[in-house]
Amino acid sequence: ANFLLEHYGINEALVPDIVPTFGIQSIVDKKGEAESGVAAGTPIYYRAGDQPNNALSLNVFNPGEVAATGGTSGVVYAVTDNLSGKESTRVNNFAHVNYTKSSPKIGKLLNINGAGIQYRWLLNNLDVSSYEEMNTLASEIPVGSDGVCLLPFGNGAERMLNNKEIGTRLVNVNLNNHNKGHLCRAALEGIAFSFFYGMEILKSDGIKASVIRAGNDNLFRSEIFANTVATLIGQEIEIYNTTGAIGAARAANLHKGDFKAFGKAIMDNDHVMTFMPLKDKTPYVKAYKTWKKELELASNNN
Repeated sequence: ANFLLEHYGINEALVPDIVPTFGIQSIVDKKGEAESGVAAGTPIYYRAGDQPNNALSLNVFNPGEVAATGGTSGVVYAVTDNLSGKESTRVNNFAHVNYTKSSPKIGKLLNINGAGIQYRWLLNNLDVSSYEEMNTLASEIPVGSDGVCLLPFGNGAERMLNNKEIGTRLVNVNLNNHNKGHLCRAALEGIAFSFFYGMEILKSDGIKASVIRAGNDNLFRSEIFANTVATLIGQEIEIYNTTGAIGAARAANLHKGDFKAFGKAIMDNDHVMTFMPLKDKTPYVKAYKTWKKELELASNNN
């Protein structure tokens, strides 16, 4: 808005031209060549924010498709053509990379601060040597962690909890019966339950998930985590060996408009495996209800 630029004394020349996402963004000049090694005169055909780009890297373009990230923080990014803003205080809304006025595609982003950082904290503070060992220990514990419940919200205020800072909470531990395997399983389940809790928020905002896609890294390497999310949501989770950098490089060819070929390349070259929802979801639902009850108690007392 020009009046804002004028109010703050910002030179309008500093604002880049508005151009299509897929098309010439700029041309590398001599200074750019010196600093990047990319030859002067090279056209830059694509740019996007990190989460819309991550979704593109996973071939997430259409309503119902969801990109998930399980890094230090967790992200659920769902594409929709529903312009609902019901959850605007807990969900960010983006014009997705393939947004047009005639066919608006919105990316709804929900962030979970306490995700991989929770599992890393356990790695650093338990007598374990690796995530693989933690996953093995967790696999020896039944669904529901024999009652042990962990709320993984120790990485600051959570927007999806209305900016409450409730911290990490570990409850129902029996010093005679529970061990570090229970803590590992409870952490994986707690983070997975957080993802499902976030998906419920997105569902209330008009999202109807048809498939979830994630990169082959971090939390999604854990079968317990991925199976728990897939079973509760009732949708398959496709795992791909790709990154945002790879997706951005491939997207440089999308100015030609061949999204079908782009998606086929990802499906043919990058697909690693698919986690299917387990048929018996009863123990998962029971464990989630226990976890959600503890979350509500913590939120009400905060």
